[in-house]
Amino acid sequence: MTRTMLEGLRILAVSQFGAGPFGTQLLADLGAEVIKIEDPAVGGDVSRQVGPYAADGDSLYFQSFNRGKKSLTLDLTHPEGRAVLRDLARVCHAVYNNLRGDLPARLGLTYAALADVNPALVCCSLSGFGATGPRAAEPAFDYLIQGYAGWMSVTGEPDGPPGKCGVSVVDFAGGYASVAALMAGLWDAQRTGVGRDIDISLLDTAVSMLSYFAIWSLNRDWQPARVADSGHQSLVPAQNFRTRDGWLVVFCNKEKFWQGLLDALELPDVGRDPRFATFADRFAHKEALLPLLGARFAELTTSEWLARLRGRVPCAPVNTVAEALEDAQVRAREMIVEVKHPAFGVLREVASPVKTAGTPAPRRAPRLGEQTDEILRELLQYDPARMAGLRASGALGGPTPPIARRPSP
Repeated sequence: MTRTMLEGLRILAVSQFGAGPFGTQLLADLGAEVIKIEDPAVGGDVSRQVGPYAADGDSLYFQSFNRGKKSLTLDLTHPEGRAVLRDLARVCHAVYNNLRGDLPARLGLTYAALADVNPALVCCSLSGFGATGPRAAEPAFDYLIQGYAGWMSVTGEPDGPPGKCGVSVVDFAGGYASVAALMAGLWDAQRTGVGRDIDISLLDTAVSMLSYFAIWSLNRDWQPARVADSGHQSLVPAQNFRTRDGWLVVFCNKEKFWQGLLDALELPDVGRDPRFATFADRFAHKEALLPLLGARFAELTTSEWLARLRGRVPCAPVNTVAEALEDAQVRAREMIVEVKHPAFGVLREVASPVKTAGTPAPRRAPRLGEQTDEILRELLQYDPARMAGLRASGALGGPTPPIARRPSP
């Protein structure tokens, strides 16, 4: 059997909802052992209750973020729970959290609190606003950060209200950024034997993604604005066009693509028009150019235009989510996997985007506290009396509830 890339890596994760679980799921998909600490007093990760498909402390939402992890119930505000945390930190490579910026220090999840038991430990925190600054103690979510970071102001049609991206892009980007930083920290700890704190915030991540918008705004007299039909800020044509039966995305960022577009559209007069000779000319005269292109695109269907444009001009259909999941390239890349779940049956899920030898078979997300006894007994070598005492004290919560199995057909 091929060894997985992250086999032997053990991550302790105090995270819930979207951003943190999304990032750590990538690690689990690549073979890391991700131990998810859940607060028994509140029923664990709040995403277990997120509808519309939720029941018995589990949900499809939770399953989409926690594949392949282990669940351990532990009250980090309880003195004995904090002692268990320190024992776990001793045998883990990293402690990861996506709590509010002021909470990691309060709950003992920082390098300063844990370095004495494991000097090589890497402690990564992904919060809304970071561990410093005037809003460090405030909670934040993807929706809020899209507003704070200016994203909503440039999303949507010019005559419409500001909008958000249809999926939780900030959460997902924050998850990826935190995992990249965590792996860099682990590499350094491997070389030096010394760990560290890593502080990532959703706001910082979103602001960093302003990228060229930011450098134009900071260094020139330029202000971004919403562009009709999801158009690019400076490239023309680079936007959506309505076809006879739907929408098509076209992106001409090279002169050869512009020439290919003219050939496919069969508009030689447009190609000879000096107003449209260069990128700068097309941008300056976009109000004259776009109606000409739009009228032509409206004459044929999306599939007919794709047949003409693919291989010549960067283009794509504006798919529904269902169509995207059925796309031939998505299927060829095996981006849909099946996971067996005793209550939900066989779940079809999106796979990890990382394709490499040795990727483990996907496993369902755990029920609340499912591996608590296993971890305490096998990893920490706690004897039955110690485990019973922890349960009696309330540090672990009650016994793990049995999983509700789907009735046989």
